[in-house]
Amino acid sequence: MKEDIVEVIDRGEAVSMVEPLLISGDSEYRAHLNDLALDLAAHSARLRGSLPKYVEHSLADLVRAMNCYYSNLIEGHDTHPVDIERALKDDYSANARQRNLQLEAKAHITVQRWIDAGGLKDHATSRAGLCEIHRRFCELLPEELLWVEESDTGERMQVVPGELRKRDVKVGRHIAVSPGALPRFMERFESAYSHIGKTETIFAAAAAHHRLLWAHPFLDGNGRVARLMSYAMLLDTLDTGGIWSIARGLARNEGKYKSQLTACDLPRRNDLDGRGNLSEAALAEFTRFFLETCIDQVKFHGRTGCPGQTAHAHPVLG
Repeated sequence: MKEDIVEVIDRGEAVSMVEPLLISGDSEYRAHLNDLALDLAAHSARLRGSLPKYVEHSLADLVRAMNCYYSNLIEGHDTHPVDIERALKDDYSANARQRNLQLEAKAHITVQRWIDAGGLKDHATSRAGLCEIHRRFCELLPEELLWVEESDTGERMQVVPGELRKRDVKVGRHIAVSPGALPRFMERFESAYSHIGKTETIFAAAAAHHRLLWAHPFLDGNGRVARLMSYAMLLDTLDTGGIWSIARGLARNEGKYKSQLTACDLPRRNDLDGRGNLSEAALAEFTRFFLETCIDQVKFHGRTGCPGQTAHAHPVLG
């Protein structure tokens, strides 16, 4: 119908607006970040090497439930672990809102299980891979969770699974690139994060996390897609086996997580702040926070998941 046709506006934004996509090799921040990347790789390998296979599989199942719980929490959806467990058994609440949150939780776990099985191997940052994450997640959501409301006008818009947005969006103070510009930004995104070295990919899991949110390719669900993408990047690069995740750490430091993401939206501060349009210092600081949070979570899973050790916290709520 004519009234359903939306003109996809392209304001001609240059892809250089999102640079730097990677922290430059001569950056003053590289030495410390290199050390953190090496520490993360060592801790991750040590954790996986300490676990028998039967424990590793069980822990991976717990991590999927934990990832789902904390990712939902970041989105403002508090779904109790008991309700998540019930959803996995197709036991849903009679309360419509609670049932919808259970379905959302089950959708997240289903997508992560697909990622753990190699569904995104070697193409987590591709346009096709990102659209596939979004499609697989949103197709499992109830109809009520596939609508968003424009804050200024109150207009309700339907989210199409796997489809790049066709409308302008504003997130806080940040106005994302026009919808018509998204294909070239996604092409630049994919080329920047493909075929890079292992250490660079560890850095890129943080950088790509922000840059995807900056472009805001989907009408809704970008935060979840970004977290699943970063998870998949580290799963491949560090061969984690799916036994740890950063989601818990991000949720427990949600204020800092979101404030640092906002800082990464800022333009370059001065001539010493990299050579791109956006602040390299802010991106490096977010990368430091991201890697330190990863290391903390690997240590947490080591305390709660290793045989012979006493779990200090609930595997999901801890």
